[in-house]
Amino acid sequence: MAQETRKTVKIQQIGSPIRRTKDQRATLIGLGLNKMHKVSELEDTPEVRGMIRKLPHMVKVLEG
Repeated sequence: MAQETRKTVKIQQIGSPIRRTKDQRATLIGLGLNKMHKVSELEDTPEVRGMIRKLPHMVKVLEG
């Protein structure tokens, strides 16, 4: 079987969830982030890109 190579995106949490709304906190957890400077690698899908766009002040997209 041929295995497809899927694109991934690495994101790092740069903002604290303290004093943020519940939906922003839930989005961070959905991205696999919960502590400052933690890095998560996820499949590059429109859903993940939308979650990143919702938190531009709290996450950073890393190269590679």
